[in-house]
Amino acid sequence: MKKSSSPIPIIIPLLIGVIAVSFSAIFVKWSSAPASIQGMYRLLFAVLIMLPFGIRRVSEFRAVSYKNWILLGVSGFFLALHFLLWMGSLKYTTVSSSTIILALEPVFIWCGAYFIFKERISSLAKVGMLIAVAGAALIGWGDVGISSANLYGDLLSFLGTMAVAVHMLIGQKLMSQVSVYVYNMSVFFSAVVVFALYNVIMGVSFTNYNDREWGIFLLLAIVPTVFGHMLFNWLLQYISATTVSMSILGEPIGASLLAFILLNETMSWIQISGGLMAIAGMILFMRVTSRNNKHVVTN
Repeated sequence: MKKSSSPIPIIIPLLIGVIAVSFSAIFVKWSSAPASIQGMYRLLFAVLIMLPFGIRRVSEFRAVSYKNWILLGVSGFFLALHFLLWMGSLKYTTVSSSTIILALEPVFIWCGAYFIFKERISSLAKVGMLIAVAGAALIGWGDVGISSANLYGDLLSFLGTMAVAVHMLIGQKLMSQVSVYVYNMSVFFSAVVVFALYNVIMGVSFTNYNDREWGIFLLLAIVPTVFGHMLFNWLLQYISATTVSMSILGEPIGASLLAFILLNETMSWIQISGGLMAIAGMILFMRVTSRNNKHVVTN
């Protein structure tokens, strides 16, 4: 089906989303709580924020087919898996190293979209993708793990990136059949359930956290979740998952800058050059694909 036209210029929500998700790694670094607790309360608070807006949407939930309920649950599982792995990676490696691996998401997204949705992108768009990913790789080059702990963190981030790619591809399929609200609420709630079960099995405390930690959980829900992930899910109505994921390449740039300012994590000239290179690749990819968004075909 054809993507509909966005009511506002796509670049505006994309920029807001990129800035919002750039704060995610900072909040995670500030917290000493387990990644599974951070992820659970991040999504639980987001669900509670959304809940009042669903009073008049009961009929939309009733209209969801059994097959789509299963897909929503699977999408939520992979979202929880992504947060568990990626947030966990930040306990072992730097913001730059973790987010740079996360920036490989477009590669997984495009590969999945090619085989599942038969989605095509032009040769010039592929060049833009390669430039952006190569530039993003340079950002974290100076921080790539040299110890076993850092390598473990890199591996967690890599696996988390694969998980979020699956989540995004399922989302692209579902967004043509369910509303944005139903999708976000159902997927977030499913992920909360997954986290809760994990915490119970692993014996992780649900309540033994100070006021500062609860504040961080709330910030994680409002900033990178509501103004980040929810916004990106909304954009799936208008642009492909590949395009959305390419815009998220801005996250390692923003996160690295914020880590420099707030966490005293330095950036080398190689990383700065990589950031400029990633931006150039993103601009090329976005300009090429934006001309074809109205003609993107999905199953």
